[in-house]
Amino acid sequence: MKTTVDVAVIGAGFAGLGAAIRLKKEGYKSFVVLERASAIGGTWRENTYPGCGCDIPSYLYSFSFAPGAAWSRVYAGQTEILNYLNDCVANYALLPHIRFQTTVAKAVFSEAHGHWTLTTQRGEEIKARVVISAIGALDKPAFPKISGMDAFRGAAFHSARWDHTCDLRGKRVAVIGTGASAIQLIPEVAEIAGELRVFQRTAPYVMPRANPVVPDFIQSVLRRFPVVQRLLRESIYWINEGQGLSFRGHNLLNRIGTWRALRHLRRQIADPLLRRKLTPDYMLGCKRVLFSNDYYPAFTRPTVSLVTEGIAEITADSIKTKDGIEHPVDVIIYSTGFQPAGGLFSMPVVGRNGRMLVQEWVAEGVSSLHGMAFSGYPNLLLLVGPNTGLGHNSVIHVIESQMNYVTDYLRFLEKAGPEASLDVRPAVQQHYQASLQQRFSSTVWASGCRSWYLDKRGNNTALWPGSTMDYRVRTRRINPDDFVVIHGNPQTVPAEPHDVVV
Repeated sequence: MKTTVDVAVIGAGFAGLGAAIRLKKEGYKSFVVLERASAIGGTWRENTYPGCGCDIPSYLYSFSFAPGAAWSRVYAGQTEILNYLNDCVANYALLPHIRFQTTVAKAVFSEAHGHWTLTTQRGEEIKARVVISAIGALDKPAFPKISGMDAFRGAAFHSARWDHTCDLRGKRVAVIGTGASAIQLIPEVAEIAGELRVFQRTAPYVMPRANPVVPDFIQSVLRRFPVVQRLLRESIYWINEGQGLSFRGHNLLNRIGTWRALRHLRRQIADPLLRRKLTPDYMLGCKRVLFSNDYYPAFTRPTVSLVTEGIAEITADSIKTKDGIEHPVDVIIYSTGFQPAGGLFSMPVVGRNGRMLVQEWVAEGVSSLHGMAFSGYPNLLLLVGPNTGLGHNSVIHVIESQMNYVTDYLRFLEKAGPEASLDVRPAVQQHYQASLQQRFSSTVWASGCRSWYLDKRGNNTALWPGSTMDYRVRTRRINPDDFVVIHGNPQTVPAEPHDVVV
């Protein structure tokens, strides 16, 4: 089976669906969304652990053109967010464009035709002039490298692949990791587990998070008066932007934020020894700041203990720490984060002259233009790619900024001719990447702590070092001088029929 479209979008999570909606709004009909699973949702489909939710208020963690007024809480849970995305699919009639259970196994660019050929796991071929990868930066779970993991005889799973057949009631449970997912699931597990041991490598900063129920009359006001909802959304956005200044060299704001976080810890943990174990030893923001009102209280339960010694090995029925203590456990939950750009690493991406994107990233480090375009890989655009993550605000704002850039890219490509493609000039990309890393030098992310934001060279390849408004201005439209226009030679290859997806 062969299909030819103007645009192929890979992934039907927030970014992929946002791209599809924007393409429809711009009048594009010849596009397809390729989704490896049998349902939409991305992160919010995959993560179903107890307590799963968003740490950005829902009035901001939603599309600006479809804000939604019926959020039951200020911070929505996983089910509610997934329902919101399904509503977007229905409201914008996206289902005819989505192909489920379609995994892209390989992507190859043809200079002759100026298009990409995507080969699926079933051997199908989709030819697309432009490919928009919306796989997301956090797609594949990351597991720690601990001796003996395979020897464990009990249930063991990653928080992003929650085993709902595993009954934790009365069990001896170990949670490895204290990141964003862990602080949501630990209070839930603590309520039902017989014993819970939390293995912490680094204490996170935890801010208070009030999550009240939104009364029906408030929801009604927001539905009837969209301007009120818009003002609410804008106020949340600018408050978050202001707080983000504390990560970018504003030391007074950083000290105030640190004081708030440590006050939250002092108020909830009375035991000085436990409080010391839960106190971070790095600058606020260097690692992800977390939000919870019930994480610290979980450790005051007599059945919950915090282990800060490093893990030496895992045996058939226990976890041994480096101090020689053996902790018997029945279930191990790995809450150890994700592999950055893991989805891209699972498929070959072949650009001009046989270049391989992933291999280049591994050998030379990640490099891009605006986290979206890559020299040597014409007409390939990534959403939520390198250096577009945030430590302070809604990534949906970034996605909408990127779609401004994508649509301007498509307009320019149409003017360039039917067989044209756009390739980033190497010097432009090198200069952008160098200036980007330079901007990190005055931020908290360069203050010396170890995090997944940094690659093995010490470069921050995950986050955007400025404000989201700065990013929006930079990506409002493309700079034609950043690209080389390549004109293919279609006469060298037989023409193929053009199937329009409607």
